[in-house]
Amino acid sequence: MRFNIKEESSEILPEIKTFKPSVGGDERGEIWTIWERENILPDNLNFNLSKFTKSSKGVLRGLHGCFDTWKYMSVPQGEVLFIVADIRKDSPNYLKYQTYILNDKNHVGVLVPPGFANGHLCLSETCLYHYMMSYDCKYIEPNEQVVIAWNDNRLGMTWPIDNPIISKRDKKSNI
Repeated sequence: MRFNIKEESSEILPEIKTFKPSVGGDERGEIWTIWERENILPDNLNFNLSKFTKSSKGVLRGLHGCFDTWKYMSVPQGEVLFIVADIRKDSPNYLKYQTYILNDKNHVGVLVPPGFANGHLCLSETCLYHYMMSYDCKYIEPNEQVVIAWNDNRLGMTWPIDNPIISKRDKKSNI
């Protein structure tokens, strides 16, 4: 059985695409497709890497980004507040951001092109965050990525938490 995936563009950052799969199921549970090659990635791009992070409530990861990596994110378990910010200095949307709720109920996935940073805050007791990456050269190591601190005033982001659990790396912007 194939499932349709509905694509939508972001209101603030039109380069960001969200995907909402149709969900099927029966007495055993649910089944859905998070992506299909012909529906999501631009031509000649393939996912090179697939990772998961598991976090507890109040953990904030990011915002991280680079200029040559496509990323596709979804949350198979739990709920996160997901944020994407434009880090292209020549863009009219430089440091503008868009937020989304990603969870195991809405099954929404987000495709983020190069030139954007993203991060997420775990809202549920635990969350499992899945991301796939596509890059033409090599994996961009964490110390080479752009970082925007969660509370960087240039974003003007209002978070639903005052003291998130963050890494040392995420405490300071490097752009």
